[in-house]
Parts: sequence; C-alpha cells; structure tokens
Amino acid sequence: LNDEINRLLKLKYAWECRIKELGGTDYRRIAPRELDSGGQEIQGNKGYKYFGAAKDLPGVRELFEQAAQEEPGEKKRSDLLKNVDADYYGYLDDDDGLLIPLEKVEEERAIQRINQEWEEKGAVMNRWNDMDDEMYKVDDDSEEEFDIKESVVLGDDGKEMVIKHVMVPSQKEIEEMIIERKKQYL
Repeated sequence: LNDEINRLLKLKYAWECRIKELGGTDYRRIAPRELDSGGQEIQGNKGYKYFGAAKDLPGVRELFEQAAQEEPGEKKRSDLLKNVDADYYGYLDDDDGLLIPLEKVEEERAIQRINQEWEEKGAVMNRWNDMDDEMYKVDDDSEEEFDIKESVVLGDDGKEMVIKHVMVPSQKEIEEMIIERKKQYL
C-alpha cells in the first residue's frame, strides 16, 4: 500500500510539473503540507514517504533516527548570527593601535602620488574641463543670435506659460563640433 501511494505521489508531481510547464498554476507552491493523522508532517527519505504502520517498521525507524541525529549538525541562520559581534565586522581592528599608523603612512603616500600626477599632467587633465565650460556657456546676448520664437499658452491651472522654440543643431553640425573639439585637444 505504501509503495502504491508513493507511485501515485510521483505521478501527481509529474503532472504538477507539466501543468506549470504549460503555463498553468504552480500547485506545488500553494499545496498544503502533507500531515499524518497525528498532525505531524509526513517523514520521508530521498523522496520516498512512509505512511501509517510503515513508519514503525524496523528499517524505517532506523532511517528516521539517523536523520534526527544528522539534524543538530546543521545550524540555523539565527544560531550563526548569535556569535557575530563588532569584531566580526572589523570595528575593533584598530584597538591595538597598529592599524592607524599604517593607514596614516599609506594615506600620505597616496596624497604624494596624486600631487605628483597633478604636477605632471594637471594642465592636460584640466583642459577638458575648460572646453566643457566654453561649450555649455550661455551668453546673455545669445538670444539675439538665434531665431527664437516664443509662444504663450494657458496652462492647466489657468496661468500663462511662455514656451521658447529653439533651433536644435543637426547631426552634421554636432559632428563638426566634435571634430573641432578633437582638433583643439591635439
């Protein structure tokens, strides 16, 4: 009888997998736990479950005892986190006074390297920033150079809104500006 029940459970599992594969409901996720008459979850070993009097057979009882002995070796996440303290996260690393002087020396070296690199390449590194400032600079008189049209529209709240229609550069003009910028860089 136990073998027949397990065969039917495997068949049920196969159909549940097929239903999910075809885009149907995942019944394995929403299925309740299988409980015996005592209200405890049915125990099994490697996919094979034991029902009723089959749980009391000598070989089956030994399997359950082995499983019970193996469980204490597995620690829960909460048990693992009980031993975690500030030292684990590295907050107490500098209590002995060795780390701070080493960090200070390394910080001074890093500052010297950055200053030396700036002295060697500072003008080149800063040139891009100067070009960006010039490219996006807007003069107060720049509106006169472009053909800007204004429209006055009533907004949803009843207030007037001024919309300025500005000519956007074409793809060719943008490419020319990029080429000019690269020429300046060289």
